[in-house]
Amino acid sequence: MVQCFQDLGSFAMPPNFRGRRAWFVQVWWLVQATLFRCSPQVMYGWRRFLLRLFGAKIGKGVIIRPTVEITYPWKLSIGDHSWVGDHVTLYTLGEIHIGDNACVSQHSYLCAASHDYTKPGFDIFSRPVSIESEAWLATNVFVAPGVTIGRAAVVGACSVVLQDVPAMMICGGNPARVLRERPLTTEVFSPIVPQSR
Repeated sequence: MVQCFQDLGSFAMPPNFRGRRAWFVQVWWLVQATLFRCSPQVMYGWRRFLLRLFGAKIGKGVIIRPTVEITYPWKLSIGDHSWVGDHVTLYTLGEIHIGDNACVSQHSYLCAASHDYTKPGFDIFSRPVSIESEAWLATNVFVAPGVTIGRAAVVGACSVVLQDVPAMMICGGNPARVLRERPLTTEVFSPIVPQSR
C-alpha cells in the first residue's frame, strides 16, 4: 500500500478565510477582469476608486497599473504616492500593506498565503506581508508570506525574499541576502550653466 502524503480531496477552506462572501469575491473578480483591467493606463483615479469600493485602503496619488492582479482588495492597504507596476500580483489571501512612497516594480509577486505541505489536506494559511515606506522592489521579486521589507530598503531584480529585510539595506539573490547599506544623499542637482567668457 502506498502512503498518501497529499490528499487534495480532503482540502477545506477555513471559515471566513476570504473575509467576504463567495458571491462578493466573484463580483470583484468580474470587475477586475473588465472595468479595472480594461481601463486606460492614465486612469489611476478610476482604479483607486474601484479598489476603495471593494474595501481596499488606498492613499492619495497611488499609481496602480491596469494589469495588476489583486485577489481580495479588502485585505490590501497602500499609503500615499506609492507605485505598483505592470503585471504585479498582490496575492492578498492574507493582509498586504504597502507604505508611503514605496515602489513595487513590474512582474513582482507579493504572496500572503501558502499551504502546509506536512498535512495531507494541504491546509491553507495566511501570513501578512509588509512593504514599508520608501522601499523599492525591483522587477520580478517574490516576497514570501510573513515577510517585512524594512523602510527604504531595496530588493534587487529577480530576488526571492524568504525572510525580513532590514531598513535602509540593499539585498538581492535567491534566497535574498543583505548586500550593503542603501546610500543616502541630500545633494540637490542643479543644471550646469556655462560660464560666460
